[in-house]
Amino acid sequence: MPSSANAAQRSRALVAELKGTRIFQDYEKAFRDTTGLPIALRAIETFDLPHHHDPKENPFCALMATSNKSCSACLELQRKVEDQAKLEPKTLKCFAGLCDSAVPVRVGEDLVAFLQTGQILLHQPSKNEFSKLTRDLLKWGTEVDLKALQEAYFQTRVIPRKQYDSVVRLLAIFAQHLSELSKQLIVQEKNAEPPAMARARVYIAENHTSELNLTLVAKSVNMSAFYFCKSFKKATGLTFTEYLARVRVEKVRNLLLNPNKRVSEAAYEAGFQSLSQFNRVFRRIAGESPTAYRERLHGRVSAA
Repeated sequence: MPSSANAAQRSRALVAELKGTRIFQDYEKAFRDTTGLPIALRAIETFDLPHHHDPKENPFCALMATSNKSCSACLELQRKVEDQAKLEPKTLKCFAGLCDSAVPVRVGEDLVAFLQTGQILLHQPSKNEFSKLTRDLLKWGTEVDLKALQEAYFQTRVIPRKQYDSVVRLLAIFAQHLSELSKQLIVQEKNAEPPAMARARVYIAENHTSELNLTLVAKSVNMSAFYFCKSFKKATGLTFTEYLARVRVEKVRNLLLNPNKRVSEAAYEAGFQSLSQFNRVFRRIAGESPTAYRERLHGRVSAA
């Protein structure tokens, strides 16, 4: 995807589709609930304030967004972050010392979007730092309630570097998932999937946590099981059983982003009927055991 107006337009369309998926919505909520930080999925060449009006927006940053000059400084930071995060995750500091991080979402060699978080400090703020900050704001002619600003600044989340690096790593792992999902969406667009198969995918997505079988899905789109089986394989490249297994494994991966979720709980919540079947299927699709996946994800020994 070349860097052009057309590329940006396609990126915006893809981001809109990704935001509408259950996996993104589940991860978005889990990320905010677990870290207490804002999260944004942004199209390329979209220079706005990614966390403005986010439920976890830093109050200090919210105040800065009301001033034209400080807002311009924040927008300039977004431009720099995007420019430097095209190939790998990047963290930069704003004029006030707060960190913002961007993680690229790529499909092959093409950059399609960014995942972002931040608005945190890596050290305890000092009075000297705030004094310098206020001098800069006054020099810019910024009109802001300095008392409210000071209170908000010293309430900014302080996260140790090692812990924050782990947060960014979580985004990088999820960016890989979004990359795979983006590939599927792009392929679907190119193949102009038949409406019946699109409805079948939706039905599977909404019911994969229950006891689902080919006959039920075929009936939901008014097709015979035999004809549906052939049509589904042609449209997706997978048998119904293979596709359902991948949907469930992706659900487990998403659930395990929560460090307090047990592997067995995630398996049953995703629709697997037995742990032996789950372990076998997960290893075949993910290339590793669910326990190894969770240990790699959270960097510690996981609950069984």
